[in-house]
Amino acid sequence: MPGYLLHAGASVICAHGGQAQPTVPNPRVKVMGQPVVTQVFPYTVAGCVNPPPPTNVGPCVMAQWVSAALRVKVMGQPVLLRDSKAVAIPTGTSLNILVTQVRVKGM
Repeated sequence: MPGYLLHAGASVICAHGGQAQPTVPNPRVKVMGQPVVTQVFPYTVAGCVNPPPPTNVGPCVMAQWVSAALRVKVMGQPVLLRDSKAVAIPTGTSLNILVTQVRVKGM
């Protein structure tokens, strides 16, 4: 399914409202002046309000992407799309992509 490419300036949050940021955006390819993001590097999550043990497993700290573009790659790495899926660690919940650029699509 085609979707808009994710870039470093996109608004991404965890299921509990924490802000997620890419650890290593790809500086070689830019969209709307922002570097695109590839699947291999995780996102860091800050400000997650999920309760710590024993109430729950604690706040989201990192998130690893499990799906990305099938056809579009940057430096051999699949780019992330608006519909890409990620799993947060240690909660196992997903990341939500709220806002991204709307000019470039990939598959």
